[in-house]
Amino acid sequence: MFSSIIQDEITAQGFFVCLGMAFILGLIVALTHQKTARSSSNFITTLAVLPMLVAMAIMLVNGNLGAGVATMGVFSLVRFRSIAGNSRSILSVFFAMAIGLACGTGYIAFAGIFTVITAVLLLVLKMTKFGESNTQEKKLTILVPEDLDYTMAFDGILGKYTKNWTLIKAKTTNMGSLFELDYLVDLKDGVNEKAMIDTIRERNGNLKVALSHNMIEEEL
Repeated sequence: MFSSIIQDEITAQGFFVCLGMAFILGLIVALTHQKTARSSSNFITTLAVLPMLVAMAIMLVNGNLGAGVATMGVFSLVRFRSIAGNSRSILSVFFAMAIGLACGTGYIAFAGIFTVITAVLLLVLKMTKFGESNTQEKKLTILVPEDLDYTMAFDGILGKYTKNWTLIKAKTTNMGSLFELDYLVDLKDGVNEKAMIDTIRERNGNLKVALSHNMIEEEL
């Protein structure tokens, strides 16, 4: 069941079976990523076709050391010229490449079973919201004039509307005439965000106040 359909040499039938299976499984990878993560249509198309391209490259190598070194160089160049993505996108790329490697070496059944199991696991983790935070943690950005001592200027306001807060960054802006403060805040349940922003505006002289979702930068 897990034996390769490619033996000493690649036949025409084996070639089309491997490429066809790689494309079908690539579609499953693309649809799984579309259901479990945000992404562009271009990236979804890339995931659908990538296993077939990898399978083709592996079949061309087929034990040829020189071709293998050349293929490795091409993949390194593509990686160097690619825009870095988040960890979820990279996971899908490796998922697609693993399928391409399996299909390119003729392990069709292995590739199919691996794809189904991995896709189901990703969907289950998404539906159960595995790893998602239950807190109402958000990023609060406040502009203050340079003559305002921001160290404890907003502690009373933040204590009223949030469970806890942390000043994660303070920098000058507008040619040094303003300070931009970035807080990580955990809002209290049922808090009125507009009321909190209005109170902060009274303290910072009606300068910019922004409250946004905390987008954690994922490791690449």
